Amino acid sequence: MTRTPLADVACSIARATDLFCDAWTALIMRDVLTGIGRFDELARDLGISRKVLTARLSRLVEEGVLARERYQERPPRERYIATEKGRELYPVLLALMDWGDRWYAGEAGPPARIHHLTCDRDTAMVAACAHCGERLTADNTTQLPGPGGRTGPGTEVIGPFIASRAAQQTPDATASNNALQWERPLQGARRGPGG
Repeated sequence: MTRTPLADVACSIARATDLFCDAWTALIMRDVLTGIGRFDELARDLGISRKVLTARLSRLVEEGVLARERYQERPPRERYIATEKGRELYPVLLALMDWGDRWYAGEAGPPARIHHLTCDRDTAMVAACAHCGERLTADNTTQLPGPGGRTGPGTEVIGPFIASRAAQQTPDATASNNALQWERPLQGARRGPGG
């Protein structure tokens, strides 16, 4: 089955998850960010075929999420390390882990704990407002159009929905211009079936 690429969808969630096309990629990043970066260690830890692992690692390097680093000259050996772009995925993985701990850990409890070295306490990922520090939830946030938004494949319904929400909530000129972008598909933009 051929997977539909999401890189052209005007949605940062779609573009980010396009890289994480399956669980293997997230688990590779989990291992690398924890300190397991040698190919053989990754293959053994994940129980993944060498072919699949090679393909996922190549894509992560191509995307600038991982880099190869030589750790031995004779014989030449390399390991994978996270780039800045890759290290910035850590909070995403922590949020996913926290959700999994809440809903799938079972009676035995979470498989791992996150320990904050600065305060020497166990912790959990909390998404908070960058301005006031309040915890972010689906009930106390909304999405408004951004400058890169547009209606097209993957945003046929949500794009106009977000634009109409902005028209109701934000009278300023920037928000109005961003909302208009969502309401008009880009000229020449691909449309979905029947579009």
